[in-house]
Amino acid sequence: MSFKIAIIGAGSVGFTKKLFTDILCVPEFKDIEFALTDVSEHNLQMIKAILDRIVEANRLPTRVTATTDRRKALEGARYVISCVRVGGLEAYADDIRIPLKYGIDQCVGDTICAGGILYGQRNIPVILDFCKDMREVAETNVKFLNYANPMAMNTWAAIEYGKVDTVGLCHGVQHGAEQIAEVLGAKSTQELDYVCSGINHQTWFIDLRLNGRPIGKDELVAAFEVHPVYSRQEKLRIDVLKRFGVYSTESNGHLSEYLPWYRKRPDEITRWIDMSDWIHGETGGYLRYSTETRNWFETEYPQFLEAASKPIDRAKRSNEHASHILEALETNRVYRGHFNVKNNGVITNLPQDAIIESPGFVDRFGINMAAGITLPEACAATCIASINVQRMSVHAAISGDIDLLKLAVLHDPLVGAVSTPEEVWQMVDEMVVAQAAWLPQYAHAVPAARERLSTSQVKTREWAGAARRSVRSIEELRAEKAALKQAG
Repeated sequence: MSFKIAIIGAGSVGFTKKLFTDILCVPEFKDIEFALTDVSEHNLQMIKAILDRIVEANRLPTRVTATTDRRKALEGARYVISCVRVGGLEAYADDIRIPLKYGIDQCVGDTICAGGILYGQRNIPVILDFCKDMREVAETNVKFLNYANPMAMNTWAAIEYGKVDTVGLCHGVQHGAEQIAEVLGAKSTQELDYVCSGINHQTWFIDLRLNGRPIGKDELVAAFEVHPVYSRQEKLRIDVLKRFGVYSTESNGHLSEYLPWYRKRPDEITRWIDMSDWIHGETGGYLRYSTETRNWFETEYPQFLEAASKPIDRAKRSNEHASHILEALETNRVYRGHFNVKNNGVITNLPQDAIIESPGFVDRFGINMAAGITLPEACAATCIASINVQRMSVHAAISGDIDLLKLAVLHDPLVGAVSTPEEVWQMVDEMVVAQAAWLPQYAHAVPAARERLSTSQVKTREWAGAARRSVRSIEELRAEKAALKQAG
């Protein structure tokens, strides 16, 4: 087979390498072309060197090109994969820092809440540019695989306004299934059969079977509560399981910021989170992790390049959906996974226009969703609150309506539990002014927002958050990795 895959945001080096090696685990795909594109020439050249080394080491005919000219990369592409982070870590830092001034403490801030909503405002204009280029220069039936957050908003915009065949992909479901298999004593997730449905980062394991045996709430709660690690790391997630009756796919820290109950007071935050790793609820945890990862890669690049000389091990193909979807579409080997698509009746008690994440099957006819799923009422209610915020956020990003943007942020569950309307109005003004370089649709609103900020009487505070850690130096990271290696 010979076709072209374009990867936008290919400077996300580790993830691009994973997708690349996964795809090349499919024997039929050895003769394809990967076109890498990114706004950073520096990052592009680093990842191209790594991928070229993989191709050389495995003696493959695979072609790898790299260009900052996105349109050139998209020419003739059959598949386009997006891993972009618009605004980079600079804008992301504001997604965490500014809401903290108003008492809003986020662990990740990339889905909803104040940070996730502004992230969507930066992404959506760029997503629509991607779609325009795809319609004009890619293959006629190009498929867009979006990995970038905020997943639901980006996918919603690409489908509804970009008019491109789009699927959103995430790995939260797989990671949740791995946890469940472990606490139930399964040898692998192959023993676990499950239906997981909802919206991205708020999907729910509504049907669980271990080797064909149904697993109920009480058994699952007991299994998590006796686990020596998860009983500490997933306290909030276990509490939601007890109250809702089903387990959420998302990590302790991620789940905490989509709900109005666990992060609204500093003492509650420290009660429910765990500081053993960023993902369990640390303030700005993913920002710290991303910063450390970037610094580590820049410093240790020669080691990454050397590691690329090893042969591809097909047994280590990851459970990221992209390679499996492409394999199913191109070879007709059926793949079952969980995909982000427009609802259109798949989940009976969620809005039709929402982007849902639910089970589906892929073959040469495309992605076919399992329809007629009904969520437990509490799960549906929680999802609908987020969907309403997502819908307003998408419409605000498309129209450049700053008042609608403020209403979207006001209706966010955690923001509403913490901040007053006056605080939300000022916070959004401050975020739009700070991120104006990445928000072209709000250019007309920036002068008035800046003027309002100069006369505002709303008080803020400089606050690092309830559970903040400093970015570790390269020396500290080296010492920690060495200690972990020595320990086992």
